[in-house]
Amino acid sequence: MAGGGFCRLPNGTVVVALTLTRPCGDTGTGAGPDAPVRVLVHAANRARALTRLRNLGLRAVYLRGNDRPPTPDEITAVLHHPDGLLWRAAPQAGQELWHPIRALLGPAGHAGPARPAA
Repeated sequence: MAGGGFCRLPNGTVVVALTLTRPCGDTGTGAGPDAPVRVLVHAANRARALTRLRNLGLRAVYLRGNDRPPTPDEITAVLHHPDGLLWRAAPQAGQELWHPIRALLGPAGHAGPARPAA
Protein backbone atom coordinates (compact mmCIF):
# COMPACT_ATOMS: atom_id res chain seq x y z
CA MET A 1 0.00 0.00 0.00
CA ALA A 2 1.56 3.26 -1.10
CA GLY A 3 -0.21 5.52 1.35
CA GLY A 4 -3.43 6.26 3.05
CA GLY A 5 -5.11 7.84 5.98
CA PHE A 6 -8.39 8.90 7.47
CA CYS A 7 -10.11 11.86 9.02
CA ARG A 8 -12.87 11.67 11.62
CA LEU A 9 -15.62 14.21 10.97
CA PRO A 10 -17.54 16.09 13.70
CA ASN A 11 -20.64 13.90 13.16
CA GLY A 12 -18.61 10.74 13.95
CA THR A 13 -18.25 9.43 10.40
CA VAL A 14 -14.87 9.06 8.70
CA VAL A 15 -13.37 9.77 5.30
CA VAL A 16 -10.70 7.27 4.28
CA ALA A 17 -8.22 8.10 1.51
CA LEU A 18 -6.07 5.36 -0.03
CA THR A 19 -3.54 5.30 -2.84
CA LEU A 20 -3.99 2.03 -4.75
CA THR A 21 -2.88 0.55 -8.04
CA ARG A 22 -5.52 0.66 -10.75
CA PRO A 23 -7.48 -2.64 -10.60
CA CYS A 24 -8.51 -2.62 -14.28
CA GLY A 25 -6.87 -1.52 -17.49
CA ASP A 26 -7.15 1.89 -19.11
CA THR A 27 -10.40 3.63 -18.15
CA GLY A 28 -10.16 6.52 -20.55
CA THR A 29 -7.74 8.60 -18.50
CA GLY A 30 -4.67 7.64 -20.52
CA ALA A 31 -3.01 5.82 -17.62
CA GLY A 32 -1.93 2.20 -17.71
CA PRO A 33 -3.06 -0.59 -15.41
CA ASP A 34 -0.20 -0.04 -12.92
CA ALA A 35 -0.83 3.69 -12.47
CA PRO A 36 -1.73 4.66 -8.90
CA VAL A 37 -5.14 6.09 -8.09
CA ARG A 38 -6.37 7.97 -5.03
CA VAL A 39 -9.61 6.49 -3.69
CA LEU A 40 -11.88 8.29 -1.20
CA VAL A 41 -14.53 6.52 0.89
CA HIS A 42 -17.07 8.06 3.26
CA ALA A 43 -18.43 5.62 5.86
CA ALA A 44 -19.54 5.26 9.47
CA ASN A 45 -16.08 4.04 10.56
CA ARG A 46 -12.73 2.89 9.13
CA ALA A 47 -13.68 -0.79 9.09
CA ARG A 48 -16.85 -0.09 7.11
CA ALA A 49 -14.96 2.08 4.64
CA LEU A 50 -12.53 -0.75 3.91
CA THR A 51 -15.39 -3.25 3.73
CA ARG A 52 -17.10 -1.11 1.09
CA LEU A 53 -13.97 -1.35 -1.08
CA ARG A 54 -13.54 -5.08 -0.45
CA ASN A 55 -17.15 -5.70 -1.44
CA LEU A 56 -16.36 -4.09 -4.80
CA GLY A 57 -13.58 -6.59 -5.43
CA LEU A 58 -10.59 -4.66 -4.09
CA ARG A 59 -9.56 -7.51 -1.79
CA ALA A 60 -6.08 -6.49 -0.65
CA VAL A 61 -7.06 -3.12 0.81
CA TYR A 62 -5.57 -2.24 4.19
CA LEU A 63 -5.10 0.99 6.09
CA ARG A 64 -1.82 1.00 7.99
CA GLY A 65 -1.21 4.24 9.77
CA ASN A 66 -2.31 7.72 8.87
CA ASP A 67 0.56 8.99 6.74
CA ARG A 68 -1.55 10.52 3.93
CA PRO A 69 -4.91 11.63 5.36
CA PRO A 70 -7.49 13.21 3.06
CA THR A 71 -7.10 16.90 2.36
CA PRO A 72 -9.97 19.32 3.03
CA ASP A 73 -10.68 19.44 -0.73
CA GLU A 74 -10.89 15.64 -0.87
CA ILE A 75 -13.24 15.55 2.12
CA THR A 76 -15.51 18.12 0.47
CA ALA A 77 -15.54 16.14 -2.79
CA VAL A 78 -16.53 12.83 -1.19
CA LEU A 79 -19.16 14.41 1.07
CA HIS A 80 -20.89 16.00 -1.92
CA HIS A 81 -21.03 12.76 -3.93
CA PRO A 82 -24.16 10.61 -3.46
CA ASP A 83 -22.24 7.30 -3.39
CA GLY A 84 -19.47 8.48 -1.08
CA LEU A 85 -16.88 6.65 -3.24
CA LEU A 86 -14.59 8.59 -5.59
CA TRP A 87 -11.22 8.22 -7.33
CA ARG A 88 -8.75 10.05 -9.54
CA ALA A 89 -5.22 9.49 -10.78
CA ALA A 90 -2.45 9.97 -8.23
CA PRO A 91 -0.45 12.09 -8.34
CA GLN A 92 -3.00 14.42 -9.82
CA ALA A 93 -2.23 15.48 -13.38
CA GLY A 94 -3.53 18.96 -14.15
CA GLN A 95 -7.15 19.63 -13.30
CA GLU A 96 -8.47 16.06 -13.35
CA LEU A 97 -11.90 15.80 -11.78
CA TRP A 98 -13.05 13.11 -9.37
CA HIS A 99 -14.68 10.07 -10.94
CA PRO A 100 -17.34 7.76 -9.46
CA ILE A 101 -16.02 4.35 -8.45
CA ARG A 102 -17.98 2.69 -11.30
CA ALA A 103 -15.60 4.30 -13.79
CA LEU A 104 -12.62 2.62 -12.11
CA LEU A 105 -14.12 -0.84 -11.80
CA GLY A 106 -15.21 -1.21 -15.40
CA PRO A 107 -18.37 -2.69 -16.93
CA ALA A 108 -18.46 -5.72 -14.61
CA GLY A 109 -19.09 -3.47 -11.59
CA HIS A 110 -16.29 -5.03 -9.56
CA ALA A 111 -12.51 -5.24 -9.74
CA GLY A 112 -12.39 -8.92 -10.70
CA PRO A 113 -12.49 -10.32 -14.24
CA ALA A 114 -15.66 -9.86 -16.23
CA ARG A 115 -18.16 -12.67 -15.75
CA PRO A 116 -19.37 -14.41 -18.90
CA ALA A 117 -22.99 -13.88 -19.81
CA ALA A 118 -25.15 -16.92 -19.12
